[in-house]
Amino acid sequence: MTLRTLDSLGSLEGKRVIVRCDLNVPLRDGVITDDGRVRASLPTLNTLINAGARVIVCSHLGRPDGAPDPQYSLEPVAQRLSELLGAPVAFARDTVGESAKDAVASLEDGGVVVIENLRFNPGETSKDEAEREAFAGQLAELGDVLVSDGFGVVHRKQASVYELAKRLPSAAGLLIAAELDVLDRLTENPERPYAVVLGGSKVSDKLGVISHLLPRVDRILVGGGMLFTFLKAQGHPVASSLLEEDQLDTVRGYIAEAQERGVELVLPTDVVVAASFSADAAHEVAAADAIEETAFGASGIGLDIGPETAARFAEVIRGSKTVFWNGPMGVFEFPAFAAGTKAVAQALTEVDGLSVVGGGDSAAAVRQLGFADDRFGHISTGGGASLEFLEGKKLPGLEVLGWA
Repeated sequence: MTLRTLDSLGSLEGKRVIVRCDLNVPLRDGVITDDGRVRASLPTLNTLINAGARVIVCSHLGRPDGAPDPQYSLEPVAQRLSELLGAPVAFARDTVGESAKDAVASLEDGGVVVIENLRFNPGETSKDEAEREAFAGQLAELGDVLVSDGFGVVHRKQASVYELAKRLPSAAGLLIAAELDVLDRLTENPERPYAVVLGGSKVSDKLGVISHLLPRVDRILVGGGMLFTFLKAQGHPVASSLLEEDQLDTVRGYIAEAQERGVELVLPTDVVVAASFSADAAHEVAAADAIEETAFGASGIGLDIGPETAARFAEVIRGSKTVFWNGPMGVFEFPAFAAGTKAVAQALTEVDGLSVVGGGDSAAAVRQLGFADDRFGHISTGGGASLEFLEGKKLPGLEVLGWA
């Protein structure tokens, strides 16, 4: 089976098209701080608008507890979408109530409405299939077809992602198709040398990816908070740095497997160690095997890869033809501990081949550090969905669209 795309839906002129986007953007005091996911939805939305469809945009935002919560309203997203489309975008103040029904009924061909946060309804994320089915039934009454384009949620069996796609004629939007094309290139015959750069706080979040990619890659570079579990697994003290004691044996297994397979495991040789977890903490660079020998002793906390490691990582990345990066190298939100992440991002812009930023914190980091999206081969909107795909898992939101 192959993925059903927009072409499979035929003419959409005058049709009510529900578009399940992923508009889960970060907000601060009601203001969007990173509109990357909104911009990523534009190709599909513009295609539908130009086809004369009546477009009903739906998404979640944050983790409201199945009830309306003003801090998670999609109204700022609707306003930003209107600015980016250069056209009015209506906003419905509920998901399947009178406001949504009236807004949809008022749509003209080429018109757009955003309905309120799907997770204001407990049926969206319910573990009870009957509750999800009931909510999907209410959503289905709003539209004639579904275009699923929220790649960041395709690993979830949620009402708007899974059950709704079974109730209405459904197909993937352009964003999902593009994400799958890139992820397919990362797993099927990638151009070599192939390097994977993993960061972020926890090894446990990346276990499946490491396991699935070890037989497929040439180099794995490890940074971020997870690096300390690797250092500890090699017998090095890590002071008060983030550590997952319960993963030490697993990590030792990966180190051994990488050696057996001839995969180069590139671990940090130096680390930026701080007195505390704060933006203005005193800090110094220490050798990776001498973290406790800083002025902070056993209370020191590693918050970034060191300059020697950053240079080495950049060299390996630039020398690769395919690079997948997921997870920052340090606490990039604090300028004093952002250098490692910035070095990796800069190197990815210089890859002569395919460079992929794997969503989530990595995507936020490159934008916060001043890199334009078009400097990279691809910035995934997927986060957890991208990782699960690379782990080889089946994703229900894709299977329901014919992907096998």
